[in-house]
Amino acid sequence: MKTTKMSMPNVMLRLEGTAVLLVSLIAYGYLGYSWWVFVLLLLWPDLSFIAYAKDKRVGSIVYNIVHTYSLPLLLAAASLFFSWPFGLQFALIWLAHIGMDRTVGYGLKYPDDFKMTHLNKV
Repeated sequence: MKTTKMSMPNVMLRLEGTAVLLVSLIAYGYLGYSWWVFVLLLLWPDLSFIAYAKDKRVGSIVYNIVHTYSLPLLLAAASLFFSWPFGLQFALIWLAHIGMDRTVGYGLKYPDDFKMTHLNKV
C-alpha cells in the first residue's frame, strides 16, 4: 500500500478549511437558521461541475470561482451591511461547503486535469 506524506502547507490548508467549516456551522446555528435549508443547499457549489461539459479549462475556471472564499465572504459582508438575512444564510452554507471540501483535500482545480488540485491529486 502506498502512503503519502502531506506537506506542511497541505496540512495548514486542510486545518484552515476545517476552521472555516466549524465557524460557519457555529454561526449558522447561532443565528437560528434552518438546518433543512442547510442540508438542501450544502452541495449547490458542486453544480459548477457542469461547466466541465464545455471543456477542462472553462470547467476549472468556473469551479475555482465558485470554490474560493472571496465571493461568499463578500456576500456575507454585503448581507450584513444591507440587513439581508437570506444572503448571510446562503453565504454561511457556501463557506461551509468550501471548508468541507478543503478539509477532505479537495482543492482548486488546474485546467489540465480535474483530479489535479492545489492540495493534491484527488
